[in-house]
Amino acid sequence: MSAEATGRRVEDVLDRLAQRDDREASAAAEELVRVLMDFYGAGLARIMQLLEHGTGDGGPQTALLRDELVSSLLVLHDLHPENTTARIARALDSVRSRHAAEVADFDADTGTLRLRSAEAGGCGCPSTTQAAQEAVEAAVACFAPEVTSVQWEAAGKPEPALLQIAGRPPTAATAS
Repeated sequence: MSAEATGRRVEDVLDRLAQRDDREASAAAEELVRVLMDFYGAGLARIMQLLEHGTGDGGPQTALLRDELVSSLLVLHDLHPENTTARIARALDSVRSRHAAEVADFDADTGTLRLRSAEAGGCGCPSTTQAAQEAVEAAVACFAPEVTSVQWEAAGKPEPALLQIAGRPPTAATAS
């Protein structure tokens, strides 16, 4: 497979779509090609950047595998050297500083990952919990797309509700 042959094949397909007098389908196909080219171009640029600017601990392969974009390209083409369990751990590590979660179980047959929150984050508000879960799920989807569903187990004991104690507002007698 060469870049030239692939380019000709893409052009042929786009030309055949254009000949069908369906401008919407033709435009969608051209947009699809642009989006994919942008995706792969960004991935290749990121690979070059990581290799050029040093890799830190673990060498070049570790730096490449830590990167979400590069990792997703490797997984997409079944080239990633790590197994699913290792990639799930890498996904959780990538968001651990903001959203701690730990694996309860992964069923490879169904693609179901059960997670539990490692700690209550933020104010304990449902919206904060939901945002944290969404961030974790997005990281898992990037690093381990074979995970088809994520189920959350309740974290340990919930923290008691925050009781705020404040001084009384001034009254007319004490305000003077």
